Amino acid sequence: MGVEKEELIKKLIDEGYLRSRKVIEAMRKVPREIFIPEGQRKYAYYDTPLEIGYSQTISAPHMVAIMLEALEIEEDSKILEIGTGTGYHAALAATIAKNGIVYTVERIEKLADIARENFKKLGIKNVVVINGDGSAGLPEYAPYDRIYATCSSPGIPPELIEQLEQGGKLLLPVGRIYGRLILIEKRKDGRIIKKDLGGCAFVPMIGRRGYNED
Repeated sequence: MGVEKEELIKKLIDEGYLRSRKVIEAMRKVPREIFIPEGQRKYAYYDTPLEIGYSQTISAPHMVAIMLEALEIEEDSKILEIGTGTGYHAALAATIAKNGIVYTVERIEKLADIARENFKKLGIKNVVVINGDGSAGLPEYAPYDRIYATCSSPGIPPELIEQLEQGGKLLLPVGRIYGRLILIEKRKDGRIIKKDLGGCAFVPMIGRRGYNED
């Protein structure tokens, strides 16, 4: 699928979604097809979200690119991801943060298991997958340099801002399925700066700080 991958990367560069060398290199290195159910792998390098089972999706590549570029992950970043899915986004983040670590929380146990297996296949060792409710973050490993969610929250959980390191960034889809992608910077002087990066669509966050199961 090398040709299809390069065509997609070129398209994302041309459209302005991919800008930095480190994000482009990560997208080249990590095979998206590994994270997609076998019957859909022929669509791996289409710029579209895909079903991964359990009413969950893998995000469209352009949205992943938008998020990774906005987060400005460093080589030694300590990262919290809420919503592992099958692990594609975390694999990219861990590839960029090659001397750092990604803690990723997935509420669906079978998806967490699939993600762990995918990381093992690719030899990615700097990701810790936790099965549980990540809607209020993961305080036991805080603070984090970067926090992001791959599911939409009805608001910005204050716990996530509390768990963010000074100088860190939080990226969160806010809304119910259709919403806005909000970037929050916690300045070193304590100020909280919010920026609206535009519209987005994500599956809803479930948990004590997300939506109810109904």
